[in-house]
Amino acid sequence: QVQLVESGGGSVQTGGSLRLSCTSSGDLVTYYCMAWFRQAPGTERERVASDDNYGRALYRESVEGRFTISRDSARQTLYLQMNDLKPEDTAMYYCAVRKNTLCASDPTLYSYWGQGTQVTVSS
Repeated sequence: QVQLVESGGGSVQTGGSLRLSCTSSGDLVTYYCMAWFRQAPGTERERVASDDNYGRALYRESVEGRFTISRDSARQTLYLQMNDLKPEDTAMYYCAVRKNTLCASDPTLYSYWGQGTQVTVSS
């Protein structure tokens, strides 16, 4: 059973930074689309950033220029560097893997999910 384990969440003030990590217990990072989603209470899960392992990273418009997705295949780890955080970034953040080299925004197309890590940004 492949597992994804996120870490790095926490509470910061507006303008602060956090770096999320997601480590896979199986060889998922090397071959597939990996993404970060987030979900705030009462809202739908939304894609924040995705990386198809061909150098194509996509970002939600609201985080463009502030967040950076990257992966380290040797460590089987996906990262999300979040800078200039805003209160509207507050949510539970999840990493996900789609067993396809093409990424998608629809969370139902992702097969593996981590347990989530909470990010809280205060004003």
